[in-house]
Amino acid sequence: MLSISAGVMIASAIFSLLLPSIKQSKNLFNNQFVMPTLGFLIGGCFVVIADIVLDKIISNKNQKIKSKKRQFLLISAITLHNIPEGMCIGVAVYSASIGALEGVIGAVMLAVGIALQNFPEGASVALPMRSEGFSTIKSFIWGSFSGIVEPIFGILACLFASASSNLLPFLLAFSSGAMISVACTELLPESAKDNKNLTTIFLIVGFCIMMLLDLAL
Repeated sequence: MLSISAGVMIASAIFSLLLPSIKQSKNLFNNQFVMPTLGFLIGGCFVVIADIVLDKIISNKNQKIKSKKRQFLLISAITLHNIPEGMCIGVAVYSASIGALEGVIGAVMLAVGIALQNFPEGASVALPMRSEGFSTIKSFIWGSFSGIVEPIFGILACLFASASSNLLPFLLAFSSGAMISVACTELLPESAKDNKNLTTIFLIVGFCIMMLLDLAL
């Protein structure tokens, strides 16, 4: 479960966040390097620094405390990832409102595509929590809660469309860096403790599931 979640997160970070960041950065600023690189670097460092700070704050390093820290980082990464996705929908809806019918259809399809992607992304939060002893209901609630920011930031982005579109390349890359950092620092090391080969296999399975879903949509 942990390695499948890591695979889903890494694929989502690349195909849903980093590649769109590069594309939008090129369209907006005629430069595809600076904003994605800066955002990815800061996002990755943000998680590493948060991990160090949490380790210093937590004095009792028993397994239950470590599990709570891991879940905090995991939920934070998925939630951060959903912010720019919600903003993408908001900007698309704003563009459609002042454009042709094709723009409306495109905005609707984008919203449907991102909604479908949220199933495996929510599972990447819920499955590790369930495997560590959390109840089914609590795991489901936290997995769903990570996506609540999408409609909120979608509305805000629609209201402030011009400013939001300029921020999107950075936020997309920031979230990508954060997600990959969480997968590498928390999920994969824990998953690989017992069987590295199974970890690798299920990492690839999770990656392929999310990659196919991203490319299909």
